[in-house]
Amino acid sequence: MSSWLIDMDGVLVHEGLALNGAREFLGRLEENGIPHLILTNNSIFTPRDLAARLSTSGIEVDESRIWTSALATARFLATQSDSRRAYVVGEAGLTTALYEENFIMTTANPDFVILGETRTYSFEAITNAIRLIQGGARFIATNPDATGPSAEGDLPATGAVAAMIEKATGRSPFFLGKPNPIMLRYGLNRMGAHSENTSIVGDRMDTDILAGIEAGLRTHLVLTGSTRREDISKFPFRPEHVHNSIADVIDYV
Repeated sequence: MSSWLIDMDGVLVHEGLALNGAREFLGRLEENGIPHLILTNNSIFTPRDLAARLSTSGIEVDESRIWTSALATARFLATQSDSRRAYVVGEAGLTTALYEENFIMTTANPDFVILGETRTYSFEAITNAIRLIQGGARFIATNPDATGPSAEGDLPATGAVAAMIEKATGRSPFFLGKPNPIMLRYGLNRMGAHSENTSIVGDRMDTDILAGIEAGLRTHLVLTGSTRREDISKFPFRPEHVHNSIADVIDYV
């Protein structure tokens, strides 16, 4: 049986509005009992929060169908430390995921400094992160996205703040969200799926499509988000399929 990984922003919704074909595509998957997960690099919100936000746009999904960079980060780091001590710059989506993996949030000898996304980055928190990394904590970030969307235009996101901390410390972060295939592989395990029988739908070449290629998935790029058709040629790799919207992907289910 085939399985699907579907990016959320720019594929299913944009600025709180459902995109053309989103409800129909997810409905087709549910009707046919096809395993699927909705992915997001956004670490601000919990799956429950995101399910509620999708519901507001008219898309009904169970929170168990949502897989975030925060969940992937917490799952991976739980395998990397016995003491599970972390200093976290982020919001509820990240801290909740870490608490569920039995992490302790602390400034006292943390194993990791974990940078996630927030709309209120604090200079004090960033300074603490820099000093703890200089003191030996491992530098982790949920995702490399330099900007995030808003109604007024781009906002600085995790990747941009990570670059500032990297410049100050000389230490590069390990990113757990897309395009790191770890996020996708954990998602496949969650569904009990295999890469050879799984497709990914995304709107970004540098995260969704790259992650899909590196994880060995079939790749579908939609042009309702960050990527325009003329942007594709800027990259050294190509998606298998390019669509105007997710409405055009329904026939592949």
